[in-house]
Amino acid sequence: MAESSLPEVWLRGPLPGVPPLLQPVAHSLLQCREEIHATLMPLTVAQIVARPGGAASIGYHVRHAIGSLDRLLTYARGEQLSELQLDALARERDGDDESPHLAQRLVAMYDAAVDRALEQVRATSESTLRDAREVGRGKLPSTVIGLLFHAAEHTQRHAGQAVTTAKIVRG
Repeated sequence: MAESSLPEVWLRGPLPGVPPLLQPVAHSLLQCREEIHATLMPLTVAQIVARPGGAASIGYHVRHAIGSLDRLLTYARGEQLSELQLDALARERDGDDESPHLAQRLVAMYDAAVDRALEQVRATSESTLRDAREVGRGKLPSTVIGLLFHAAEHTQRHAGQAVTTAKIVRG
């Protein structure tokens, strides 16, 4: 995995079109994107699907980050999950497919999820950040900013798990 000579995304300055209070969310998502690219692309399919010590595979962490990002942003928009999203959630733990282009496919799916998230972040007015939102069937209380922050930190958590698991499977 090649180290970037660039500073981390949050140290590269403000992102165009992103409201000032949401810059950390966008920076986090873009940092995760870079880490997922650098982690997945050099791996073999066997490494992506490996479950060292019974831990979740790298593929799972990437799929879960994609799905969670979509679900959390749905709640941030004030919507509840669709049947399609619930079905995708139920399938996240399914085994990884072992197609020869698994890394490229996962990276493309991850990029698309981050692009959608950034589009929503850019379109979010700072005046709505404290607006109440409900999460899940239990309609647990949150806010727009709470959901956007959690989307970023949850994505970071699973990107970090993917990076760590990659180090383990590479030996």
